[in-house]
Amino acid sequence: MTTRTLAVIGSGMIGGALAGLAVKARLQVLVTNSRGPETLADLVARLGTGARAVTVEEAVEAGELVAAAIPFRNHAQLPAESLAGRTVIDAMNYYPERDGRITALDSSELTSSELTQRHLSRSHVVKAFNNIDFHRLATSARPAGAPDRSALPIAGDDPSAKQAVSRLLDALGYDAVDIGTLSQSRPSQPGTPVYVQPYMAERPEGLSRQDAQRWFFDTPGVPVSAEEVRELVARGRTSDT
Repeated sequence: MTTRTLAVIGSGMIGGALAGLAVKARLQVLVTNSRGPETLADLVARLGTGARAVTVEEAVEAGELVAAAIPFRNHAQLPAESLAGRTVIDAMNYYPERDGRITALDSSELTSSELTQRHLSRSHVVKAFNNIDFHRLATSARPAGAPDRSALPIAGDDPSAKQAVSRLLDALGYDAVDIGTLSQSRPSQPGTPVYVQPYMAERPEGLSRQDAQRWFFDTPGVPVSAEEVRELVARGRTSDT
């Protein structure tokens, strides 16, 4: 079944980019954050008529798929009871300098998505949209079959949920590469070979802060094929052992 309504919890860079792609794909998009719908007027105005600002409760109730794009330190604030039985896209990353140290993640006992799944114990968590920067996510989408279409890795424990998220990726302009279960999702996390850098051109050295920012927004993304994603993930698995 094709997703018609996407709820995005989180109105930051990744959440905004994901919502923008969904509006372009003619999905009904529900955006929400912890501060309330009234704080999202500017974002909804940029997104256009396909987007609505709602409360978290309204987003969870109406969204066929729910994407969580909030700082990982806040993952335990996701409404577990309301999300029971739902497919939740985990677009979050663990950054210790921002989120604080979490022993189970620092020791590689768990992946961040496994920790999210523990909190959302009755939901179907699928890791996706976490390994590409927000600007490349927004601008590198391409139609199916385009020679410069990129692929993104996904991971999850429920095959049906992964299929639904793969269809969403396709609708938004990306191929999906299934890299396994949530316990196998580590090669898509920060600091791995498939994380962010492959989708970006090589940045010139010696740029000032202002020029580096201009380069970031002006430089097109680099296409990364499904085969290349598989190779990069395999390299990440090797370096993780």
